[in-house]
Amino acid sequence: MTDLSWITGIFDAQITIGSSSLLVREVVGNLFGLASALGAMRRRVWAWPVGILGNALLFTVFMGSLFGDAHAATLLGQAGRQLMFIAVSIYGWVRWRQARDSEGFAVTPRWASGRTRLVLIATLILGTLALTPLFRVLGSFEPVWSDAWTFVGSMLATWAMAKGLVEFWLIWVAVDAVGVPLLFSAGYYATAFMYLFYGVFTLIGFFVWRKAERDSRAPAEAPA
Repeated sequence: MTDLSWITGIFDAQITIGSSSLLVREVVGNLFGLASALGAMRRRVWAWPVGILGNALLFTVFMGSLFGDAHAATLLGQAGRQLMFIAVSIYGWVRWRQARDSEGFAVTPRWASGRTRLVLIATLILGTLALTPLFRVLGSFEPVWSDAWTFVGSMLATWAMAKGLVEFWLIWVAVDAVGVPLLFSAGYYATAFMYLFYGVFTLIGFFVWRKAERDSRAPAEAPA
């Protein structure tokens, strides 16, 4: 029989920092996420498959005891959104591949309409209210509304990214503002610090996409 203990060893590998330890797959999963965000800012198709790899790793992290860590907090919203990321990322991957231009840019950024913005805000608020009691019954970590907020916000941000909406960066800012304190309180320090960095990165991404959107309109607005 083939010895597969080396796979278990890699899966359970940890990095010790002082009196605390971090799962290597949590760190690696977040590094994939950071690379995916960089690809998104540059509007490159490879951002999607790289992100999917990170989502798969982080799903195993946030399911806590299901994957062998009896003392880890289970964050159903965080875990569930990794599955949601994978599903929506497949859609985004296909859409960006089809839209890629001769320069390799997969999408032309555009602003959402006023109606779309209202729908996004309403969906974020109502979705959080609807999922909070469900996540609480399923045993998610308190405050459960934070877990629900990050789940719904992440879904909307990923969908808006696939559509090429500049606002998707701002949705990520809203997600990070709630997600960072939640992750610190739950003990997922690697992901919390990465989200903290994402907060700065998403603001940079917003201004990069806003400039790209303005530049894309410049030729049409120039006088004949």
